[in-house]
Amino acid sequence: MALIDTLKDEQKLAMKAKDKLRLGTIRLALAAIKQREVDEQITLNDDDILAVLTKMVKQRRDSVAQYESAGRQDLADVESAEITVLEDFMPQPLTDEEVAQLIEAAMIESGATGMQDMGNVMGVLKPQIQGRADMGKVSGLVRAKLA
Repeated sequence: MALIDTLKDEQKLAMKAKDKLRLGTIRLALAAIKQREVDEQITLNDDDILAVLTKMVKQRRDSVAQYESAGRQDLADVESAEITVLEDFMPQPLTDEEVAQLIEAAMIESGATGMQDMGNVMGVLKPQIQGRADMGKVSGLVRAKLA
């Protein structure tokens, strides 16, 4: 089943269950997907939808950090709950070992020898780990391996 269909089905279930938080979060996700489709005049596939969801999770994690530093735990809790709902629609996260193996394979595939090849390695890795690992963390690991 396509990811967009899953989101729409879950939206209906959340309506029936009167789960306001889940319903609101799913509506936000569907609105972000629709906005991107309208802006770019395309129909998004599952990978594109996953990228939208990943961006939403990243924004919420940034918000949680800001709210906690400002002493607004009530707002941070709402954002954390939204992250939990969004993560239900994302693939299983990769373990550190799996990420390390993918980095090694990407370095071999791209023939990376130094820092100048970082873009090539990340280009190979991104489609494999999109939505399954923190790209910032992966970038740091790749940088450490190439240095």
